[in-house]
Amino acid sequence: MQPLNRTTAQITQTRPTKVVQFGEGNFLRGFVDWIIDILNEKTDFNGAVTVIQPQNKDKYKLLNQQDGLFHVLLEGIQEGRNMQETRLISCVSHALSPYTSYHEYLALGENPDLEFIFSNTTEAGIAFEPSDVTPDTTPVSFPGKLTALLYRRFTHFKGAKDKALTIIPCELIEKNGEKLRDIVLQYASLWNLPAPFADWIEQDTIFCNTLVDRIVPGFPHDTYAHIQQELGFEDKLLVKAEPFHLLVIEAPASVAKAFPAAQTGLQVKFVEDLTPYRTSKVRILNGAHTTLVPVAYLQGLRTVREAVEDEKTGQFIREAILEEIIPTLDLPGQELTQFAQDVIDRFRNPFIRHELLSIALNSVSKYKVRVLPSVLEYHARNGRLPQRLLHALAALILFYRGEYNGEQIPLNDTPEVLAFFQTAWQKSSVAETVQAVLANQEFWEQDLTQVPNLEATVAQQLTLLLEQEQVRAS
Repeated sequence: MQPLNRTTAQITQTRPTKVVQFGEGNFLRGFVDWIIDILNEKTDFNGAVTVIQPQNKDKYKLLNQQDGLFHVLLEGIQEGRNMQETRLISCVSHALSPYTSYHEYLALGENPDLEFIFSNTTEAGIAFEPSDVTPDTTPVSFPGKLTALLYRRFTHFKGAKDKALTIIPCELIEKNGEKLRDIVLQYASLWNLPAPFADWIEQDTIFCNTLVDRIVPGFPHDTYAHIQQELGFEDKLLVKAEPFHLLVIEAPASVAKAFPAAQTGLQVKFVEDLTPYRTSKVRILNGAHTTLVPVAYLQGLRTVREAVEDEKTGQFIREAILEEIIPTLDLPGQELTQFAQDVIDRFRNPFIRHELLSIALNSVSKYKVRVLPSVLEYHARNGRLPQRLLHALAALILFYRGEYNGEQIPLNDTPEVLAFFQTAWQKSSVAETVQAVLANQEFWEQDLTQVPNLEATVAQQLTLLLEQEQVRAS
């Protein structure tokens, strides 16, 4: 078995570095680098990526041992059919650590070909660290490191507007680009950097808000031996991902021109406002997950795939999405329907085992954010309540009883939430239990008993679920 490197893979082409990427993890390699590799193949982008290890660890060394090469294995359902596809990613030139090579890291800012910064440093990565008091030594935080790099670029090119960069963070927080920009400006102030630098950041550097979506499970431990035999290489950085991908970038037209994903057929969208896309993702994908979990679990199902392929539960979640969630959204109907079909295909992915209980973490707060807005919007638009989404709420209340049909349910939520439900289920009637839950403004930030007919509907649905439990027990 050959080790994977540019010699054994016979890759001799070199490209100018156009991208600096903060993060070496599975998601960026299986998503952003995969996209850039396709851009290099299908367009005139012709750009290499330099990977920055954002934490003081040695993971970047393995990437250098393989000369930046690795494979992305796509496994899942696409257009209703199982698919498996492997791609050798060659766009990464090398990786470095600013903790061991800070001067080399800052020198990246002097590269005239550099255009883009991508990042995925987890949601906690976009944060201000007060201990980063100077750019003269390696800052601890990602925004601190970024500020130091941008300041080197600003000084080297004397504030040239055409050398300002486009920053595309992939961290899963709302308005990630704006928040990152604000923290960079905070460091500029803390470090007493010249005012023209702050102007260059605010006026010329483009910080994009983004929405990213792809499940990237990472290294396929169970099937690695078989896969490497097929590849003919020992690839220690092989990363597994689902076929579905979505990158929505809120940016001016100039960014779409410089990053020509539209020419490739990739699901990369440049938009003026990504709010409706974020809303659609949260309500369709995340909302369907949260709707599905208690309903399916009480039916004895334990994985997402089982639930969707079950005749009864599968029909329930499809109808909930198409008839009760999509009608509350404002994107074109065809686009929403296609996204919904993609979601169902993703739920059915036979290569990923997604346990319902892993999604059930903090289900009450998830219902508030992911499902309740659809309930209220559906009511506002139609003058009636969405029965399936409220059936899911009733199932959620029963789920939080902590046992069903004689089996304990391993609940995973805050002690306060669990204690509340324990008390609520000691009420003398189903109606009183439902009233207590729906009136809890700490859960919902409003009193849901004030929504016409909502309390009665949930109580009726919960009563039916309890009757079904008694039938099963008899």
